[in-house]
Amino acid sequence: MHSAVSELLDLAPLKKVMFSTDGYAFPETYFLGIKWTREILLNVLGEACANGDLSLDEALEAATDILGRNAIDLYRLNNISESENHQTSGLVDFGVPNNCEANVKHIRLLWSDTAGHRRCKVVPKERYDHVIKEHGTGVTMCCMGVGSHDHPAKDCGLSPVGEVRLVPDTASARVIPWSRGEELVLVDMHLKSGCAWEFCPRLTLKHLIEVFYAEYGLEMKAGFESEFYILKYDPENKLKWIGLDTTPFCSSTSFDAASSILFEISEALNAMGIRVEQLHAEAGGGQFEIAVQYGPCLKAADDVLILRETVKAVVQRQGLLATFLPKLFPNDVGSGSHVHVSIWEGEKNVFMGDTDASSQYGMSQIGQEFMAGVLHHLPSILALTAPLPNSYERIKPQTWSGAYYCWGRENREAPLRTSCPPGTYHDSVSNFEFKSIDGCANPHLSLAAILAAGMDGLRRHLQLPVPIDVDPSSLTDGSVQLLPTSLDQSVKALEQNEVLKEYLGLPLVKCIIGVRQSEIEYYKENKNTFASLAGSY
Repeated sequence: MHSAVSELLDLAPLKKVMFSTDGYAFPETYFLGIKWTREILLNVLGEACANGDLSLDEALEAATDILGRNAIDLYRLNNISESENHQTSGLVDFGVPNNCEANVKHIRLLWSDTAGHRRCKVVPKERYDHVIKEHGTGVTMCCMGVGSHDHPAKDCGLSPVGEVRLVPDTASARVIPWSRGEELVLVDMHLKSGCAWEFCPRLTLKHLIEVFYAEYGLEMKAGFESEFYILKYDPENKLKWIGLDTTPFCSSTSFDAASSILFEISEALNAMGIRVEQLHAEAGGGQFEIAVQYGPCLKAADDVLILRETVKAVVQRQGLLATFLPKLFPNDVGSGSHVHVSIWEGEKNVFMGDTDASSQYGMSQIGQEFMAGVLHHLPSILALTAPLPNSYERIKPQTWSGAYYCWGRENREAPLRTSCPPGTYHDSVSNFEFKSIDGCANPHLSLAAILAAGMDGLRRHLQLPVPIDVDPSSLTDGSVQLLPTSLDQSVKALEQNEVLKEYLGLPLVKCIIGVRQSEIEYYKENKNTFASLAGSY
């Protein structure tokens, strides 16, 4: 069936192919005919997308045509109601993680370490099915104690002795559009199958999600905006990378220069179930931003990790280089990975206040207390969200990066900015943006720290101070202080933070501190080597 359908779609126009089944005599055969047709069509169209023969939109249209619209047009069944006519559009859904296994030969096991590096092991499909799915594959324990310089940290609490298992979370599996015959899956780290390892960032976030729901019946959702540079070789110096162009913020010229690459990235993300909401050129020369749809915070963390993987791979295929490094060029703007956070109870956004005047700042009491907790712990959280000394070259006053210890309403100079939903009154707030985070941060650790701080705010009923609704640098009375201006300062704040140690686990926090201290020491001796990280971040 797979071969026949594949050959048919090669030979015939998509507007001429129609589905039918001769298995109508018995309900069971009718059911199987429809079930198999959907599965085969999903596989064939999925391959066409992966091979670049069809875009996602074209594949969706083809599925709708083949499963119904072509027959409706041919037999002139125009009296069918609009709702019945479009029921076929949901039969093939590329919007969920693509678990299509057609021609998959290798599986990429993906994770991120405490330094924010994306790392992977690749195994053949046969071994994955028979061994890895159940038992995982081994990796040294000290993998979580390695810094951006790729050397184990001295005081991270981990050594080369011992091994953990990388166990795939099969629900996260999706076919890689840019790599033929390959699938990726996020992994959790276990001492043995079923026994969680306390140093695993993804399991730490999973645990806090469970705690949040168990204690408050609530869920945190998040959505990332990822900034990055696309670089090309300097024509005058082939050993040097420069920005793809030199045009300003939201420049059409800049977007046109990279549109084919950006559209390929967007289609790949959509095919993997990551919904792109906006693309635009940023303020740096050759800098761009991709915003994706918000969702449950575990999916949000997984999605942004896969987004980084996708951007790097697609751009590299064009002979260019993409980097999420916070501050690549000293005289150009830095790159962040801003995240929008909201709190939900079932299907209701409970971060948002009531529309009447009783809701202070447009937030509910839950929203205010949660955000107050994040603000309270912000200096310590920076040790996780701004993990490199280079991160603090980006977080400067008057750069919209959140350098001051404050919050504001639609204030892009504040590290925490409350945001109004589209089409609503100015005083209604749906989420807050956390700005002091970059693309070198481990997203699972970052969201875990934000969630832990928010829960502490709810537990202690913390209250927000008065918002800062002006540029904080214009205040000369000392009422607003700077956040930590170096990794050393944020690490010292984390060392003294008992709340984050309690929620994240003392061994993991000690490991993070050890890795961060190794970063400080290494780059103190190697001050001009940050640009070399552009290849790995």
